[in-house]
Amino acid sequence: MGSRTGGGNYRHPCLTMHQPWASLLVHGIKRVEGRSWPAPIRGRLWIHAASKIPDPDIIKAMEDFYREIYAVNGVTDIKFPENYPVSRLLGCVEVVGCLKCEELSSWEELPEGVRLEGQTEYCWLCEQPQRLVVPFEMRGFQGVYNLEKKIYEAAVRGLRPVEAPLPVKFPLPDPQDLFSLKPGSLSCSSSVSKLEQSVGLCNAIAGAQAAASQFAMKSREQSSAESGSAEENCLPVSSGTRSRTKASGQESRFIRR
Repeated sequence: MGSRTGGGNYRHPCLTMHQPWASLLVHGIKRVEGRSWPAPIRGRLWIHAASKIPDPDIIKAMEDFYREIYAVNGVTDIKFPENYPVSRLLGCVEVVGCLKCEELSSWEELPEGVRLEGQTEYCWLCEQPQRLVVPFEMRGFQGVYNLEKKIYEAAVRGLRPVEAPLPVKFPLPDPQDLFSLKPGSLSCSSSVSKLEQSVGLCNAIAGAQAAASQFAMKSREQSSAESGSAEENCLPVSSGTRSRTKASGQESRFIRR
């Protein structure tokens, strides 16, 4: 459980993610979290796994993707999570920056595999993954939200560092400004050549993109079905009833995550 905040007032920010992406991030395999919106925070971000059980084909596609991009940097021994739990708080990472996809892919200071992770409009750059020894059950919200104080206090005691396959440090343009690594902070050179991609890598990237698209499509279909069902079961209410419902509707803000 957590609470939504406005105006960037984040005390213990948390993000609900679907599996297998959530566990891959917390285990340090995934170093870039892709979003359609820029990261509103810097520093520790708690990661919560949504309730949807991941499809085995999607898990395989994402694991194949990371095998291939790590192989670009000579890393072939990757220990993937033994399982992908749902409806659980998993751990945390440190968000150190956010770039547009084209900025990340042209940043030559980074290992090639990291640059290949940028497959979405905005790339949240993550370091220092830590996992909970015992992930515990909770529900999530959309977007970035605050963990409740009691949950945070219990979780922070159960964190353990993760030995990532290839840890990466994202250098800040201005070490004194935590928000200096942001969209537009790096110049994208048109002269930078595209990374050479093997057939296996191309296939893995295509598979990961297809898996993400398939997952998004299924999620939209499920949301539409649930919305239609809710409308069919909706009865007219008075303005007074609507006001009371709005005032007491804390539970309606939760999502099935």
